[in-house]
Parts: sequence; structure tokens; C-alpha cells
Amino acid sequence: MQNRYKLGVNMEYLSEKNVLEAFGWECKANRRYTFFAEKAEAEGYPQIAKLFRAVAEAELVHARNHLNVIDAIGSTKDNVLGASIGERQDFTEMYPIFIQSAQKESNDRAEQSFTWANKVEKIHYGYFEDAFKELKEGKKPADATYYVCQQCGNTVKGKAPDKCPICGAAGKTFKKIE
Repeated sequence: MQNRYKLGVNMEYLSEKNVLEAFGWECKANRRYTFFAEKAEAEGYPQIAKLFRAVAEAELVHARNHLNVIDAIGSTKDNVLGASIGERQDFTEMYPIFIQSAQKESNDRAEQSFTWANKVEKIHYGYFEDAFKELKEGKKPADATYYVCQQCGNTVKGKAPDKCPICGAAGKTFKKIE
């Protein structure tokens, strides 16, 4: 990965900051429009759903372009390490603070959402750590199938459980990822 910090003047640093901010906004728009498309489809508006999916795809293109501007997509090994670091920060720094705030506000729905995500981030961290270790040792990770609980995001390697150990959802709610 190129050293993106070799930029020379403050304006370029500001540009990098702006690129990262734009990336975040584009990612949020992509997900938001994807969810809006699901809702439009469920309410019987297939053409509106198509519009939301088309614009969501465009936002995804923008997000990728922004990351490419700052050379933020590295080798698989670098990306796995970065993902591991990010997931660890989520469950050790971000979500504990969010959970505490939700508790103080007595916002049970937010607390539950944050708690589920916090537990799942620990699982993600473990998967990325295992993958990084294998890559570091020059191994190619073995083929595996993953399943994701559509209620809490629990991510399971191998086969879906009969019942999600995090949220209690039925195993049939898990989506197979290939």
C-alpha cells in the first residue's frame, strides 16, 4: 500500500480528510437506499425499489472511487489486518460507550442493537485474526461457508445453528454467504 501520508501541503491533508468523510457519506447512502428499496418492494412499489437500488449502486461506486483516491485498499493481508483492528476497536471502544449511553437514556432498543453488534464484532475480530495469522504464515485459508443471522448479524462459520446464541432467532433466519 502506498504511503498516503507523503502528501505535502495542508490542503492535501484536508482533501484526504474530505475524501474519508465523503466515503462515509456514500457508504451510508448506499445502505440507506438499499433498505429503502426493500421497504418500497414490500409496499408494492417495484419501480421505486429499482430506483433506490440503482442509486445505491452508484453510491457504492463513489465510495470505492474515494478509497482508491487515497490508496486505502491494500493487499488482502493489509486489508485483513485493518479489518481486525477496526473490529477490535468497535467492541472495545465504540460499542461499550454507545451501550452505556443507551442505558443512561433508558433506550432499550438502542441498547439491544448496540449489545448485539458488540457481541458480533468480537466474533468478526476472531475470524479476521485467524485469517491474518494464516496469511502471515503464507497459508491460504481453507474454504468455508458463513451464515449471518438476519436479526442480530451473528456470523457463523460452518453451518447455521438451530437458534442464534446472541439474539435467540431461529436458525432459519440465517442467510448463507458464499
